[in-house]
Amino acid sequence: MLSELEQHGCIYQDDVVDHLVRAKADSMLRENSDGNLVVGKSVLDAFKKLTETTVVWVKPDRYWRFRVAEDEPGREARG
Repeated sequence: MLSELEQHGCIYQDDVVDHLVRAKADSMLRENSDGNLVVGKSVLDAFKKLTETTVVWVKPDRYWRFRVAEDEPGREARG
């Protein structure tokens, strides 16, 4: 995930899920309350450990991007 983020500047959750499905890495996925596949907690925890202060999650569009000066403290950014 980090190398994709570094290469493209952002990474969408759907793209990560698609990659894991194609790689037959179902153990790295989970089903959310809406019944959709999402990135599993173990993957998210490892990614967060690597990027705690440098990356934010943009919830409305479901992607990660590098933090910019205008971002408020915390892991989640506003669109």
